[in-house]
Amino acid sequence: MGREYTEAQKAASIKYLREKTDSIQIRTPKGTKDRWKAAADAQGISMQQFIIQAVEAAIEKQEA
Repeated sequence: MGREYTEAQKAASIKYLREKTDSIQIRTPKGTKDRWKAAADAQGISMQQFIIQAVEAAIEKQEA
């Protein structure tokens, strides 16, 4: 059997996420999530990484 996820590990994860990351929720028209997921899968990356790369590329283009 695998190890159990302890309360201390849970607390440490929550603390890390609170201190080191920002959370963004976006709403899109129905079907957008499926399109983005398919595009990310085609590149072998997560949908989160796909979105981050797209946004960063747009910012770099704008700043150029």
